[in-house]
Amino acid sequence: MSYSTNTDIENLIEKLPTDLSIKLLSEQNLNQLLEIILDIGRQPQIRYLDKSQFISSREVTEEDLEFVINRIGSFGTDNRAGIERSLHRISAIRNRNGKVVGLTIRIGRAVYGTIKIIEDLISTGKSLLLLGRPGVGKTTMLREIARILSDEADRRVIVVDTSNEIAGDGDIPHEGIGKSRRMQVASPSKQHSVMIEAVENHMPEVIIIDEIGTELEAGAARTIAERGVQLVATAHGNTLENLLRNPTLSDLVGGVQSVTLGDVEARRRGTQKTVLERRAPPTFEILVEIQNWDKVGVHPNVADVVDQMLRGISASARIRTIDSKGNVRNSLSTQNEFSVEPSRSNGSSQRTLEPDRGTGPSVPPRLDEEYSRAKTTRIFPYGVNKGKLQQVVRGASLPVEIVDNIADSDLLLTVKNYYRRRTTMLRDA
Repeated sequence: MSYSTNTDIENLIEKLPTDLSIKLLSEQNLNQLLEIILDIGRQPQIRYLDKSQFISSREVTEEDLEFVINRIGSFGTDNRAGIERSLHRISAIRNRNGKVVGLTIRIGRAVYGTIKIIEDLISTGKSLLLLGRPGVGKTTMLREIARILSDEADRRVIVVDTSNEIAGDGDIPHEGIGKSRRMQVASPSKQHSVMIEAVENHMPEVIIIDEIGTELEAGAARTIAERGVQLVATAHGNTLENLLRNPTLSDLVGGVQSVTLGDVEARRRGTQKTVLERRAPPTFEILVEIQNWDKVGVHPNVADVVDQMLRGISASARIRTIDSKGNVRNSLSTQNEFSVEPSRSNGSSQRTLEPDRGTGPSVPPRLDEEYSRAKTTRIFPYGVNKGKLQQVVRGASLPVEIVDNIADSDLLLTVKNYYRRRTTMLRDA
């Protein structure tokens, strides 16, 4: 499928030293350019998706870097700068004294049509999380999502833009986000507070965030989702399994905790007593694993998938591809089992135990062989709640009958306080 691209690369090239600008303009595949690398004492280098090359035999000097720095925006605390009303990003490498000794110039693009493959998921109003390796196009898709939701769906959209990477540098956001409003973040450490401020002050229907990476940001995301606001974000990791293993970000998909089961329940499940379970409802109901703009893996119900993975059951992502005619096709992917292990040392959330290999909650409980062979045991409860006892017997499918007459019973069940009293009933039993 072909995409419409707005690069505005000439605006970037004119910020480079004259000789480098001339050489870049002579490149044949300029629309495929990803990065320009300028390091003091080394030849200037350009990078494409599948290759890199030098564009000049001369070495980069301090004057070259100063030439570029004086023509772009100021660097923030994250050592990133931009060009006003463009999507290009310039990142600085500094020496121990804070002096800039290298620049990484990332070409920013507004690419239209990149979310056709997941457009139906976005229109559901459910919170959606995008995963993928660096450079796969997550931010580009976020930008297009903002435009589609604000322009075509007429939703109130706010973009929380930490490094001005989604909507570009300067006070006026790039046209690539459509009618969406943009809130800039002074430093990455304040992203979580700006996320909450966006909800409390500006009444958005949708909030878009790039790179949730800290526990505070994960907590802010949960707060936003619980207030009924649709959240669309990206996070570090390639797959749902990566995210589930990450102790900082696993809360985005519900989190993991270690739970100790009773003997009866462990026997019913056919597993050990300490198992892993999901701690809370997922912040994001849908998760998309991006391989490229034409191929993604979709988990449309994150809660169910996480539950299956924690029980050791392989969970299949729905692979979506899009052909040259723009038709979306679905298939199932091959999945591996998730194998995290809780620790036997305590009940805290750890990842060093064997997974629960039992069946999922929708599968009827099975009887152990010893129970299926055993005769029915009649129990007379004395000082024990009969209703709760019957509930346990039914839930665990035990071969037990609760009787009202001690003469008809095989066993008497009581508690320590009653046993110590040595009543007539107990002595007779």
